[in-house]
Formats: sequence, C-alpha cells, structure tokens
Amino acid sequence: MEGSNYLEINKALWNKKTAVHYESAFYDNKEFIKGKSSLNEIELGLLGDVKGKSVLHLQCHFGQDSLSLARMAADVTAIDLSDEAIKKAIDLSEIINTPCNFVCTDLYSSPKVIDKKFDIVFTSYGTIGWLPDIDKWANVVSHFLKPNGVFIMAEFHPVIWMYDDDFLGIKYRYFKPIIEEETGTYADKEAEITEKFVCWNHGLAEVIGSLLLNGLSLESFDEYDYSPYDAFSKTKKIGERQYQIEPFGNKVPLVYSLKMKKK
Repeated sequence: MEGSNYLEINKALWNKKTAVHYESAFYDNKEFIKGKSSLNEIELGLLGDVKGKSVLHLQCHFGQDSLSLARMAADVTAIDLSDEAIKKAIDLSEIINTPCNFVCTDLYSSPKVIDKKFDIVFTSYGTIGWLPDIDKWANVVSHFLKPNGVFIMAEFHPVIWMYDDDFLGIKYRYFKPIIEEETGTYADKEAEITEKFVCWNHGLAEVIGSLLLNGLSLESFDEYDYSPYDAFSKTKKIGERQYQIEPFGNKVPLVYSLKMKKK
C-alpha cells in the first residue's frame, strides 16, 4: 500500500514540529500558562459542562486542549503519536500544576494500552487526515465510549484539503494518500523544517457513515465558513478567533463539527 510506512514518516515530522510549535506565537504558550484556554467556541458549545467527566482526547499534540479540559475539572487522558509532543505535554502539565494522563501511542494501537471507558471522546482540527482507515478510527472511538457516552469532533472541512496551498485551484482528490515534502509549518511558516509527510482526505459521508456503522447516533452536525485558526495562506481575520480565506470569503466551508452518542 502506498504510504504504508506513514507512522514512521509522520512521527518524524511531528517530533520536529513540536519544538517549533511549543515556542510559537501561534500556540502562545505564555498566555496559556497564565490561564488562557486553547479551546474555541465551536467545541466548547458542544462539550458543555465537563466537570467530573472522564475525557479521552485523541491526537492531542503537546496537550493544550487536553489541559484546558483538565482546567475545567474533567478527568482527562490524552494520546499522541509523537513522543516529543507527549514529553512537552507532561512538562506543560507540571508547569501549570494541572494533572492529565498523557500516553504516547498511535491511535489504532490505543485500545491495547488504555484499559478504560470514557464519558466523552474528543478530537479537533487537523487530526483524521493523518489516518488512512476511518472505519478503524471510528471503531476506536466507539470502543472507548461508555454507553450513552458522547463523541465530540471539530475538524477542518475536506473541501479545503482539495486545494493547492495558495488556493489557486483543485489539486487533490478524496480517498488517496497525499505524500509530499513540507518546508516550514502552519505555526511558523519560516521554520527551518523540511520533512516528508503522508496524509489522507476523508469526505463527510465517509466520516459520519463510519461512526454510524460503529454504533453511534448523530446528535448534531454543523459546517462553518471560518476557521478558528490562522492556519492557511491568504487569510483574513473576520472576528475573534475567526479567519476566512480571502479569495473565497464566506463561499466555502472551512470547518465542520459533530456530536454523536454511543447507543
């Protein structure tokens, strides 16, 4: 299979990205350490009151969202493929004196290393594109949810990943690995990082259908004409934590969200 060594390739990429991201203005760790939440209005509205609830955060990077949930008095376990990201997450947890159980594992292997069920499984922004098999991913989500547990997801819209980086035209299609080399990173476009990466675009029917087939029911589905992150080229700020791609304006969706319940 093309891209079959994706775990090795992408782990190397994210290990290099972590040090740059941790110090970047994009992630603004100084303000985070002072108490600023990294969570956005979209996911906060879906999560509601998480006090006392057990939460599994999938693909947590260096843990800002995980720790934001822990600051809201949730009992949080968080996983990530990158060992460098998990090390930084543990450091950050100690700096802000907020407990969180960080585990280094690839998502598909996580049921082998975590023996627990959760009230909430959570994932957000730029996560599922690193995974080749969405049905297997949905099975992991379902595996970890308690009966009547809730899955919360906010993700970049698959329409956006079809364009080239400068949004001049359609470059990619659904369902096929994208294997390329990247210089810089969304958090620091001038960073001296050049690494190969492997990712996949997953259509909405594929994502929602896989979750339905794995025993979840749909509670809500929404699409948004903005991104809460200035992560693309040619962006224009239209509000607090709201960015659009200027040539497109409000004509295309940039983000979608899901809330689903385990039957």
